[in-house]
Amino acid sequence: MIIIAMGVCGTGKTLIGSLLSECLACEFIDGDTLHSMANKRKMSQGIPLTDEDRFPWLQAIRQAIEAKQAIGQTAVFTCSSLKRSYRDILRGHDGNVQFVYLKGSYELLQHRLAERKDHFFDPALLQTQLDTLEEPDVSEAMIIDVTLTPEQIIAQIMQKIGLNNEEAC
Repeated sequence: MIIIAMGVCGTGKTLIGSLLSECLACEFIDGDTLHSMANKRKMSQGIPLTDEDRFPWLQAIRQAIEAKQAIGQTAVFTCSSLKRSYRDILRGHDGNVQFVYLKGSYELLQHRLAERKDHFFDPALLQTQLDTLEEPDVSEAMIIDVTLTPEQIIAQIMQKIGLNNEEAC
């Protein structure tokens, strides 16, 4: 099983991804670690990424997914996955990837980003991510409200993938 926590910056993808991987006793791979230095530099300077910038990054994540699938391992990834075409790349041909869309209001996300320290993402880019976002529907992803506590979010995800939270966590 491959799960990707997705959403714009500030939704808690890294926190939820790491907590979920603990519950599932599997590896957690933060998609941001697979960005090129050029991408990180652009984002830290407040320059939005283009599709051309993102495609090598998405391919790197897809390769990591395929490596896990090839050996039958469960893994949790994070990736903003803003467009359906990006999610198609990540899903690959087998479609055996579950997306968890972490959804929050602009005001909440802006507040969270203002509180965050030591991250390469310039908070001014939040609006460009929201403008780029093609929200998935329930047929494509679990949709989770980020106003819930991390524990409530994990419990919802575990329930939706058919696992008992107490047994796994």
